[in-house]
Amino acid sequence: MADETISRRAADLARSTPFDHLLGFFAHVYPERRARPGVLDLTFGNPHDPAPAEYVEALRASAVPRDEHWFGYKVSEPAARAAAADALRGVVGVAFEPDDVHLTTGGFTALALALKLVADPGDEVVFSIPPWFAYEVIVREAGLVPVKVPIVPETFDLDLDAIAGAITPRTRVVLVNTPNNPTGRVYPVEQLRRLAALLDEASARTGRRIFVVSDEPYHRIVYDGTTFHSPTEVYPWSLLAYSYGKTLLAPGQRIGYLAVPPTLPGREELRPAIEALQIAIGYAFPNAVLQHALPLLERIPFDVALYECKRDLMVSGLREIGYDVHSPEGTFYLFPRSPVPDDRAFESLLAEHDVLVLGGKYFETPGRFRISLTASLETLEASLPRFAAAWASVR
Repeated sequence: MADETISRRAADLARSTPFDHLLGFFAHVYPERRARPGVLDLTFGNPHDPAPAEYVEALRASAVPRDEHWFGYKVSEPAARAAAADALRGVVGVAFEPDDVHLTTGGFTALALALKLVADPGDEVVFSIPPWFAYEVIVREAGLVPVKVPIVPETFDLDLDAIAGAITPRTRVVLVNTPNNPTGRVYPVEQLRRLAALLDEASARTGRRIFVVSDEPYHRIVYDGTTFHSPTEVYPWSLLAYSYGKTLLAPGQRIGYLAVPPTLPGREELRPAIEALQIAIGYAFPNAVLQHALPLLERIPFDVALYECKRDLMVSGLREIGYDVHSPEGTFYLFPRSPVPDDRAFESLLAEHDVLVLGGKYFETPGRFRISLTASLETLEASLPRFAAAWASVR
C-alpha cells in the first residue's frame, strides 16, 4: 500500500508554471534578499508608505458594532453591493445593478468563482503570455485545462489570430486581463470588439457559448487620458473580476467582487449558483468589517497623478541608462527587457546591487523583468544609479 502524504492534486498544483518558481522564490530567496540593509524592493505590489488616514479611519469606524448582527455571517451586504455597483458603472459605463455584484475575498476568489461558474472539469481556458503568475494554478485547481497563446510582441496587444487558432470544441473561457499585468497594456475597444466577433463566430461553430472572464483589478489605474474599456461593454457573455487591493494599496485586506453584466442572458439564474459556489469553496465572502467599510472605501481616490509621475521617472531614467522599456498605459508595473538574455542571471545581478525585481520567468517571458512602482518616489530615485551600475557591469 502506497503511503502518500500529499495528494496528487496538491502536488500537481504546486508544480504549476510559473507558480512553482514563485513559491520557491517567496519561501527561500526573497526573505534572505529582502532582509539585507539598504535593499530596494521593487518586486510585488505591496504598499511602501503608511496607509492613508482615511483608509484607517474607515476600518476603525466600521469595526464599531451598530447592532447585534454586525459581526454575524455575511453574504454580500446591500450597502456594499450598491456602493460597488455605483462605482463600477462610472468606470465601465455598463448599467450594473447592486444584485449583479457578488463580493468576494479579493480578486483571486473572483477569478476562481467565475471559472467554476461557467466551466466544467476538462474544459479549456485560453489566456495570453505573459500572464499574471497565478492564472495557471487557478485554472488547474478548477479542473480546467490552460491553453496559452502569445501576444503581439511589438505592441503587447492580444493576438486575435492566435486566440482563434487555439479554440477547440472544449474551449469554454477566454481570460482577458486589462489593464494588463505585467505589460501595462490597455486593450482598445476596437480590439475587444474584434475579440467579441471572433468568440461569437467560434461559439456558433462549436455549438457551445465561449465566455470571457475579464480580470480588471487595475481598471481605475490608467494614464495619459487613456480611456479604459471592459469586455463587458461589447460582449454580453463576460464576467468581470475586480480587487480593491490595488487601488487601496492594501492587498492584505481581502475584498473584491465578481460582477455579471445586465446584458448577459439569464443572469438572474446565475445568482443562486454563485452564492452556492462561494459557500462550497470555503465561504468566500469578505469579512464583516470590510463589507461595512466598503461605501467609505469607495470614496478614497487612487492617486493616478503620483503613479504617472513614478512611471515617467523610471521610464525616462531607465531609457537614459540604455534599457529597452515601454511606457505602460495602466497598472503600476514596468516590464523592461533584460540587457542579457538570461533574466534570472540579471535578476540576481540586480540583487547584488540591492535592487529586487521579478524576472521574466515568473511571467513565462524570458528576457524581461518586472518593476513595481508601489515603492516610494525616494526608493525609485535611489534605484536608478543601481540600475546603471548593473547595466555597466554587463555592457
